[in-house]
Amino acid sequence: MKVTLRQREKNGSISLYLDYYSKGRRKYEYLDLFLVPESESRKLSKDERESNKKNLALAELIRSKRHIEIQSGLFGFNDIEKSQGSFIAYVEKIAQKRDTSKGNYDNWNSMIKHLKIYSPSDVSFAQVNKEWLEGFKSYLSTSAKTPARKMLSQNSQSAYYNKIRAALKQAFKDGLLAKNPASEVISVKAGEVEKSFLLLEELQAMVDHQCDIPVLKSAFIFSCLTGLRWSDIEKLTWGDIEHSATLGYFIRYRQQKTKVQETLPISQQAYQILGKEGEKAQKVFLGLSYSAWNNLKLSQWAMKAGITKKVTFHSARHTFATLQLTLGTDIYTVSKMLGHRDLKHTQVYAKVIDRQKQEAASRIKINL
Repeated sequence: MKVTLRQREKNGSISLYLDYYSKGRRKYEYLDLFLVPESESRKLSKDERESNKKNLALAELIRSKRHIEIQSGLFGFNDIEKSQGSFIAYVEKIAQKRDTSKGNYDNWNSMIKHLKIYSPSDVSFAQVNKEWLEGFKSYLSTSAKTPARKMLSQNSQSAYYNKIRAALKQAFKDGLLAKNPASEVISVKAGEVEKSFLLLEELQAMVDHQCDIPVLKSAFIFSCLTGLRWSDIEKLTWGDIEHSATLGYFIRYRQQKTKVQETLPISQQAYQILGKEGEKAQKVFLGLSYSAWNNLKLSQWAMKAGITKKVTFHSARHTFATLQLTLGTDIYTVSKMLGHRDLKHTQVYAKVIDRQKQEAASRIKINL
Protein backbone atom coordinates (compact mmCIF):
# COMPACT_ATOMS: atom_id res chain seq x y z
CA MET A 1 0.00 0.00 0.00
CA LYS A 2 1.32 3.44 -0.93
CA VAL A 3 0.85 6.41 1.44
CA THR A 4 1.09 9.92 0.00
CA LEU A 5 0.79 13.24 1.82
CA ARG A 6 -1.49 15.54 -0.17
CA GLN A 7 -2.97 19.04 0.12
CA ARG A 8 -6.45 20.33 -0.67
CA GLU A 9 -7.62 23.93 -0.50
CA LYS A 10 -10.72 24.25 1.65
CA ASN A 11 -12.48 27.32 3.12
CA GLY A 12 -9.53 29.63 2.55
CA SER A 13 -6.93 27.26 4.00
CA ILE A 14 -5.03 24.19 2.81
CA SER A 15 -6.03 20.89 4.41
CA LEU A 16 -3.41 18.17 4.76
CA TYR A 17 -4.47 14.54 4.27
CA LEU A 18 -3.05 11.13 3.54
CA ASP A 19 -3.89 9.27 0.32
CA TYR A 20 -3.78 5.47 0.65
CA TYR A 21 -3.66 3.46 -2.59
CA SER A 22 -3.47 -0.30 -3.05
CA LYS A 23 -4.60 -2.54 -5.91
CA GLY A 24 -7.05 -0.06 -7.37
CA ARG A 25 -8.54 0.94 -4.00
CA ARG A 26 -8.10 4.42 -2.54
CA LYS A 27 -8.88 5.87 0.89
CA TYR A 28 -8.23 9.24 2.50
CA GLU A 29 -7.37 10.18 6.07
CA TYR A 30 -7.73 13.87 6.92
CA LEU A 31 -5.25 14.93 9.58
CA ASP A 32 -6.98 18.04 10.93
CA LEU A 33 -3.81 19.98 10.03
CA PHE A 34 -3.90 23.09 7.86
CA LEU A 35 -1.56 25.45 6.01
CA VAL A 36 -2.08 29.15 5.45
CA PRO A 37 -2.00 29.74 1.66
CA GLU A 38 0.34 32.32 0.19
CA SER A 39 -0.31 34.36 -2.96
CA GLU A 40 1.12 37.35 -4.79
CA SER A 41 -1.39 39.60 -3.08
CA ARG A 42 -0.86 38.12 0.36
CA LYS A 43 2.53 37.36 1.84
CA LEU A 44 2.81 35.16 4.93
CA SER A 45 3.96 36.55 8.24
CA LYS A 46 6.86 35.01 10.10
CA ASP A 47 4.44 33.25 12.52
CA GLU A 48 2.36 31.87 9.64
CA ARG A 49 5.45 30.50 7.87
CA GLU A 50 6.58 28.90 11.12
CA SER A 51 3.10 27.37 11.67
CA ASN A 52 3.07 25.98 8.12
CA LYS A 53 6.50 24.47 8.65
CA LYS A 54 5.45 22.77 11.91
CA ASN A 55 2.20 21.40 10.43
CA LEU A 56 3.98 20.02 7.37
CA ALA A 57 6.58 18.35 9.58
CA LEU A 58 3.87 16.82 11.79
CA ALA A 59 1.91 15.59 8.74
CA GLU A 60 5.05 14.00 7.33
CA LEU A 61 5.70 12.36 10.70
CA ILE A 62 2.18 10.86 10.67
CA ARG A 63 2.68 9.69 7.06
CA SER A 64 5.92 7.95 8.04
CA LYS A 65 4.24 6.39 11.10
CA ARG A 66 1.38 5.07 8.95
CA HIS A 67 3.85 3.65 6.45
CA ILE A 68 5.63 1.73 9.22
CA GLU A 69 2.30 0.51 10.65
CA ILE A 70 1.20 -0.72 7.22
CA GLN A 71 4.51 -2.53 6.68
CA SER A 72 4.04 -4.17 10.10
CA GLY A 73 0.48 -5.17 9.29
CA LEU A 74 -0.92 -2.96 12.07
CA PHE A 75 -2.86 -0.57 9.86
CA GLY A 76 -5.07 -1.09 6.82
CA PHE A 77 -8.13 0.13 4.93
CA ASN A 78 -10.49 -0.97 7.72
CA ASP A 79 -8.63 1.24 10.20
CA ILE A 80 -8.90 4.21 7.84
CA GLU A 81 -12.67 3.69 7.54
CA LYS A 82 -12.97 3.55 11.34
CA SER A 83 -10.94 6.70 11.83
CA GLN A 84 -13.21 8.64 9.46
CA GLY A 85 -16.40 7.54 11.25
CA SER A 86 -18.55 10.08 13.09
CA PHE A 87 -17.54 10.39 16.73
CA ILE A 88 -20.73 12.30 17.57
CA ALA A 89 -22.94 9.57 16.08
CA TYR A 90 -20.99 7.06 18.18
CA VAL A 91 -21.58 9.13 21.35
CA GLU A 92 -25.31 9.30 20.57
CA LYS A 93 -25.44 5.49 20.40
CA ILE A 94 -23.68 5.25 23.77
CA ALA A 95 -26.20 7.69 25.26
CA GLN A 96 -29.06 5.40 24.19
CA LYS A 97 -27.41 2.49 26.03
CA ARG A 98 -26.87 4.61 29.17
CA ASP A 99 -30.61 5.29 29.60
CA THR A 100 -30.58 3.95 33.17
CA SER A 101 -32.46 6.90 34.64
CA LYS A 102 -34.07 10.10 33.40
CA GLY A 103 -31.44 12.26 35.09
CA ASN A 104 -28.54 10.31 33.62
CA TYR A 105 -30.08 10.26 30.12
CA ASP A 106 -30.82 14.00 30.27
CA ASN A 107 -27.17 14.61 31.24
CA TRP A 108 -25.97 12.67 28.20
CA ASN A 109 -28.37 14.55 25.92
CA SER A 110 -27.28 17.93 27.30
CA MET A 111 -23.63 17.01 26.80
CA ILE A 112 -24.33 15.97 23.19
CA LYS A 113 -26.04 19.32 22.50
CA HIS A 114 -22.89 21.11 23.67
CA LEU A 115 -20.73 18.69 21.69
CA LYS A 116 -22.60 19.65 18.51
CA ILE A 117 -22.15 23.35 19.26
CA TYR A 118 -18.43 22.83 19.82
CA SER A 119 -18.09 20.71 16.64
CA PRO A 120 -20.94 21.91 14.38
CA SER A 121 -19.57 20.14 11.28
CA ASP A 122 -19.17 16.83 13.13
CA VAL A 123 -15.83 15.30 14.08
CA SER A 124 -14.21 12.03 13.03
CA PHE A 125 -12.35 9.66 15.32
CA ALA A 126 -9.11 10.72 13.62
CA GLN A 127 -9.72 14.31 14.75
CA VAL A 128 -10.37 13.43 18.41
CA ASN A 129 -7.03 14.06 20.08
CA LYS A 130 -5.60 15.83 23.12
CA GLU A 131 -5.96 19.29 21.53
CA TRP A 132 -9.58 18.64 20.56
CA LEU A 133 -10.43 17.46 24.07
CA GLU A 134 -8.64 20.42 25.69
CA GLY A 135 -10.73 22.65 23.41
CA PHE A 136 -13.99 21.00 24.52
CA LYS A 137 -12.97 21.40 28.15
CA SER A 138 -12.22 25.09 27.52
CA TYR A 139 -15.55 25.52 25.69
CA LEU A 140 -17.45 24.16 28.72
CA SER A 141 -15.79 26.64 31.08
CA THR A 142 -15.74 29.77 28.88
CA SER A 143 -18.47 29.56 26.23
CA ALA A 144 -21.12 26.95 27.03
CA LYS A 145 -24.47 28.32 28.23
CA THR A 146 -27.56 26.87 29.87
CA PRO A 147 -30.98 27.20 28.17
CA ALA A 148 -31.41 30.31 30.36
CA ARG A 149 -28.23 31.73 28.75
CA LYS A 150 -26.19 31.44 31.94
CA MET A 151 -22.68 30.03 32.18
CA LEU A 152 -22.47 26.36 33.16
CA SER A 153 -21.94 25.59 36.83
CA GLN A 154 -18.77 23.80 37.89
CA ASN A 155 -20.78 20.63 38.48
CA SER A 156 -22.39 20.75 35.03
CA GLN A 157 -18.96 21.19 33.45
CA SER A 158 -17.69 18.21 35.42
CA ALA A 159 -20.73 16.05 34.54
CA TYR A 160 -20.52 16.78 30.80
CA TYR A 161 -16.75 16.31 30.69
CA ASN A 162 -17.08 12.97 32.52
CA LYS A 163 -19.64 11.83 29.94
CA ILE A 164 -17.24 12.59 27.07
CA ARG A 165 -14.49 10.80 29.01
CA ALA A 166 -16.73 7.73 29.31
CA ALA A 167 -17.39 7.82 25.55
CA LEU A 168 -13.66 8.11 24.78
CA LYS A 169 -12.87 5.22 27.11
CA GLN A 170 -15.43 3.04 25.32
CA ALA A 171 -14.19 4.12 21.86
CA PHE A 172 -10.65 3.13 22.86
CA LYS A 173 -11.89 -0.25 24.11
CA ASP A 174 -13.75 -0.73 20.82
CA GLY A 175 -10.55 -0.07 18.86
CA LEU A 176 -11.84 3.13 17.27
CA LEU A 177 -9.11 5.27 18.84
CA ALA A 178 -5.39 4.48 18.72
CA LYS A 179 -5.08 5.98 22.21
CA ASN A 180 -7.38 7.64 24.71
CA PRO A 181 -6.74 11.41 24.72
CA ALA A 182 -8.47 11.71 28.12
CA SER A 183 -5.41 10.10 29.69
CA GLU A 184 -3.44 13.25 28.78
CA VAL A 185 -5.99 15.84 29.93
CA ILE A 186 -6.73 16.85 33.53
CA SER A 187 -10.36 16.19 34.49
CA VAL A 188 -12.86 18.87 35.48
CA LYS A 189 -13.37 18.69 39.23
CA ALA A 190 -16.90 18.91 40.57
CA GLY A 191 -17.70 21.70 42.99
CA GLU A 192 -18.94 20.92 46.47
CA VAL A 193 -22.74 20.95 46.38
CA GLU A 194 -24.67 22.48 49.26
CA LYS A 195 -26.92 19.61 50.33
CA SER A 196 -30.35 20.62 51.59
CA PHE A 197 -31.49 18.58 54.60
CA LEU A 198 -33.90 18.87 57.51
CA LEU A 199 -33.02 19.07 61.18
CA LEU A 200 -34.92 16.69 63.46
CA GLU A 201 -37.31 19.43 64.61
CA GLU A 202 -37.94 20.44 60.98
CA LEU A 203 -38.73 16.85 60.02
CA GLN A 204 -41.17 16.68 62.95
CA ALA A 205 -42.81 19.90 61.73
CA MET A 206 -43.26 18.31 58.27
CA VAL A 207 -44.85 15.25 59.92
CA ASP A 208 -47.19 17.47 61.95
CA HIS A 209 -48.49 19.43 58.93
CA GLN A 210 -50.72 18.28 56.11
CA CYS A 211 -49.60 17.91 52.49
CA ASP A 212 -52.10 18.36 49.65
CA ILE A 213 -50.89 15.06 48.16
CA PRO A 214 -50.97 12.40 50.93
CA VAL A 215 -48.95 9.79 48.99
CA LEU A 216 -46.21 12.38 48.46
CA LYS A 217 -46.06 13.03 52.21
CA SER A 218 -45.83 9.31 53.00
CA ALA A 219 -43.11 8.74 50.40
CA PHE A 220 -41.06 11.75 51.55
CA ILE A 221 -41.15 10.78 55.25
CA PHE A 222 -40.39 7.15 54.32
CA SER A 223 -37.30 8.40 52.45
CA CYS A 224 -36.25 10.45 55.51
CA LEU A 225 -36.45 7.29 57.63
CA THR A 226 -34.76 4.91 55.15
CA GLY A 227 -32.53 7.01 52.85
CA LEU A 228 -34.09 5.52 49.71
CA ARG A 229 -33.87 7.56 46.51
CA TRP A 230 -36.96 8.72 44.61
CA SER A 231 -36.27 6.22 41.79
CA ASP A 232 -36.22 3.29 44.25
CA ILE A 233 -39.25 4.48 46.22
CA GLU A 234 -41.33 5.09 43.10
CA LYS A 235 -40.86 1.47 41.89
CA LEU A 236 -41.05 -0.17 45.35
CA THR A 237 -43.56 -3.05 45.49
CA TRP A 238 -45.00 -4.95 48.46
CA GLY A 239 -43.05 -7.99 47.26
CA ASP A 240 -39.80 -6.08 47.96
CA ILE A 241 -40.66 -5.80 51.65
CA GLU A 242 -39.94 -8.82 53.86
CA HIS A 243 -39.98 -9.68 57.57
CA SER A 244 -37.99 -12.07 59.75
CA ALA A 245 -37.74 -12.68 63.47
CA THR A 246 -34.07 -11.68 63.52
CA LEU A 247 -34.00 -8.74 61.05
CA GLY A 248 -37.51 -7.39 61.53
CA TYR A 249 -38.74 -5.54 58.42
CA PHE A 250 -36.30 -5.10 55.56
CA ILE A 251 -36.33 -4.34 51.84
CA ARG A 252 -34.64 -6.43 49.15
CA TYR A 253 -34.28 -4.31 46.04
CA ARG A 254 -31.98 -3.46 43.13
CA GLN A 255 -30.84 0.16 43.16
CA GLN A 256 -32.19 1.91 40.08
CA LYS A 257 -29.07 4.09 39.85
CA THR A 258 -26.29 1.55 40.44
CA LYS A 259 -28.13 -1.69 39.54
CA VAL A 260 -26.65 -3.27 42.68
CA GLN A 261 -28.81 -5.66 44.75
CA GLU A 262 -29.32 -4.33 48.29
CA THR A 263 -30.84 -5.49 51.58
CA LEU A 264 -31.98 -2.53 53.70
CA PRO A 265 -33.39 -2.95 57.24
CA ILE A 266 -36.21 -0.50 58.00
CA SER A 267 -37.69 0.54 61.31
CA GLN A 268 -41.12 -0.47 62.59
CA GLN A 269 -42.10 3.21 62.35
CA ALA A 270 -41.05 3.37 58.67
CA TYR A 271 -43.12 0.27 57.94
CA GLN A 272 -46.19 1.75 59.67
CA ILE A 273 -46.08 4.75 57.32
CA LEU A 274 -46.76 2.42 54.38
CA GLY A 275 -50.31 1.65 55.49
CA LYS A 276 -52.31 -1.42 54.51
CA GLU A 277 -50.29 -4.10 52.72
CA GLY A 278 -51.27 -4.86 49.13
CA GLU A 279 -50.56 -7.59 46.57
CA LYS A 280 -46.86 -8.47 46.08
CA ALA A 281 -46.74 -7.02 42.53
CA GLN A 282 -48.56 -3.84 43.58
CA LYS A 283 -46.60 -0.63 44.07
CA VAL A 284 -46.39 0.54 47.67
CA PHE A 285 -46.89 4.23 46.83
CA LEU A 286 -49.76 4.07 44.36
CA GLY A 287 -50.19 7.24 42.29
CA LEU A 288 -46.75 8.63 43.12
CA SER A 289 -45.25 10.33 40.07
CA TYR A 290 -42.57 12.89 39.29
CA SER A 291 -43.96 16.24 38.10
CA ALA A 292 -43.56 19.98 38.50
CA TRP A 293 -46.93 19.97 40.29
CA ASN A 294 -45.70 17.49 42.91
CA ASN A 295 -42.53 19.54 43.41
CA LEU A 296 -44.65 22.64 43.96
CA LYS A 297 -46.84 20.82 46.49
CA LEU A 298 -43.73 19.61 48.32
CA SER A 299 -42.45 23.19 48.59
CA GLN A 300 -45.85 24.44 49.80
CA TRP A 301 -45.98 21.69 52.40
CA ALA A 302 -42.54 22.69 53.70
CA MET A 303 -43.63 26.35 53.90
CA LYS A 304 -46.74 25.35 55.90
CA ALA A 305 -44.35 23.66 58.33
CA GLY A 306 -42.44 26.94 58.69
CA ILE A 307 -39.39 25.78 56.71
CA THR A 308 -37.87 28.49 54.52
CA LYS A 309 -34.97 26.51 53.03
CA LYS A 310 -35.37 24.89 49.61
CA VAL A 311 -36.74 21.37 50.06
CA THR A 312 -36.70 18.81 47.24
CA PHE A 313 -37.50 15.11 47.40
CA HIS A 314 -33.77 14.35 47.45
CA SER A 315 -33.55 16.43 50.64
CA ALA A 316 -35.17 13.44 52.35
CA ARG A 317 -32.18 11.19 51.54
CA HIS A 318 -29.80 13.93 52.74
CA THR A 319 -31.89 14.24 55.91
CA PHE A 320 -31.57 10.52 56.61
CA ALA A 321 -27.77 10.63 56.21
CA THR A 322 -27.16 13.75 58.30
CA LEU A 323 -29.54 12.68 61.10
CA GLN A 324 -27.97 9.22 61.32
CA LEU A 325 -24.49 10.72 61.64
CA THR A 326 -25.69 13.41 64.07
CA LEU A 327 -27.32 10.76 66.28
CA GLY A 328 -24.10 8.72 66.44
CA THR A 329 -24.35 6.08 63.70
CA ASP A 330 -20.86 5.36 62.36
CA ILE A 331 -20.08 6.54 58.83
CA TYR A 332 -19.42 3.01 57.50
CA THR A 333 -22.90 1.84 58.52
CA VAL A 334 -24.53 4.96 57.04
CA SER A 335 -22.61 4.38 53.82
CA LYS A 336 -23.93 0.82 53.57
CA MET A 337 -27.51 1.91 54.34
CA LEU A 338 -27.32 4.55 51.59
CA GLY A 339 -26.02 1.93 49.15
CA HIS A 340 -22.82 3.88 48.46
CA ARG A 341 -20.11 1.85 46.75
CA ASP A 342 -17.38 4.23 47.95
CA LEU A 343 -17.05 5.76 51.42
CA LYS A 344 -15.97 9.09 49.90
CA HIS A 345 -19.59 9.71 48.82
CA THR A 346 -20.73 9.43 52.44
CA GLN A 347 -17.91 11.61 53.76
CA VAL A 348 -19.65 14.61 52.20
CA TYR A 349 -22.30 14.28 54.93
CA ALA A 350 -19.62 14.09 57.62
CA LYS A 351 -18.33 17.45 56.38
CA VAL A 352 -21.84 18.86 56.76
CA ILE A 353 -21.93 17.68 60.39
CA ASP A 354 -18.50 19.22 61.05
CA ARG A 355 -19.70 22.53 59.60
CA GLN A 356 -22.77 22.42 61.88
CA LYS A 357 -20.51 21.90 64.89
CA GLN A 358 -18.32 24.85 63.88
CA GLU A 359 -21.38 27.10 63.51
CA ALA A 360 -22.73 25.92 66.89
CA ALA A 361 -19.39 26.70 68.57
CA SER A 362 -19.67 30.32 67.46
CA ARG A 363 -23.24 30.90 68.75
CA ILE A 364 -22.29 31.49 72.38
CA LYS A 365 -20.88 35.00 72.69
CA ILE A 366 -20.05 36.99 75.80
CA ASN A 367 -18.51 40.35 76.49
CA LEU A 368 -14.94 40.00 77.70
